[in-house]
Amino acid sequence: MICPICKKGETSVVDSRPTEDGTAIRRRRLCICGQRFTTFERVQFRELVVVKKNGRKSTFDREKLSKSIYISLKKRPIDTDTVEKFITNISRSLEELGQNEINSSTIGTMVMDGLKELDPVAYVRFASVYRNFREEKDFVQFVDKIDVFKKR
Repeated sequence: MICPICKKGETSVVDSRPTEDGTAIRRRRLCICGQRFTTFERVQFRELVVVKKNGRKSTFDREKLSKSIYISLKKRPIDTDTVEKFITNISRSLEELGQNEINSSTIGTMVMDGLKELDPVAYVRFASVYRNFREEKDFVQFVDKIDVFKKR
């Protein structure tokens, strides 16, 4: 494994354990440069291809999904384990669809539905990018339509 700090491949595994839901193995690693970092090993059932709105296709990238979710949840009171479970559930749901090609809108809808339950602020943040709000009125109209803030 290549160290993300010094970029050398001389690392050793210090600790290895399954994640809470048993779908991955979490490994703590130590590099010869002295830095520690964590890696995850997951089962991948099939190679998923994402079909974008413009018809372009690209390989499903769990890290890209993870990054967008973490951006939505930035400075929100949601712990990392909960977020990782959320991301794992979405990835697993996509694999369970049984299709090799998945529309990006399917992924976006799954993320929005999950974020709506997980954290309303993250839900609105994600929606503002996913739905491509261009003006303040787009944002206001969206928030007025949802009832997620009315429950609280």
